[in-house]
Amino acid sequence: MPRSQRNDNFIDKTFTVIADILLKVLPTSNREKQAFSYYRDGMSAQSEGEYAEALQNYYQAMRLETDAYDRSYILYNIGLIHTSNGEHGRALEYYYQALERNALLFQALNNIAVIYHYRGEQAIENDEAEISKILFDKAADYWKEAIRLAPTNYIEAVNWLKITNRE
Repeated sequence: MPRSQRNDNFIDKTFTVIADILLKVLPTSNREKQAFSYYRDGMSAQSEGEYAEALQNYYQAMRLETDAYDRSYILYNIGLIHTSNGEHGRALEYYYQALERNALLFQALNNIAVIYHYRGEQAIENDEAEISKILFDKAADYWKEAIRLAPTNYIEAVNWLKITNRE
């Protein structure tokens, strides 16, 4: 049984009913409907911490989805899972792919910045000052772009940029 039919809480059930109605009403192909169904099931599994199941659904959605904008969100969510699993290199690959399809995906820009910032802090702990500066500068570049696209979303990043004279 698809995950979308197993939702237990009211909000998930409501979303599922509305999404099912929209899928029936909107003029979309069966392939697009199937892709959205896999994407929706992936989001549901991801929200419950079932990352392996979520990835399976996202990969199925990627096989079916042809729209670059929609693919960007699938790739972004795959990146989120890899970030959650501590696989930052793989996460970066997916965030970059998402941005190739949707340059306005400010959440991906922010997550890339967070990873570079984290790596910069790791470099400091390993007494690699020059590497940390490069990584912090990369983080700053991505945060600046994310802030340009979503000025009120990343106040902590704005403050970090000011404190570190990277604005």
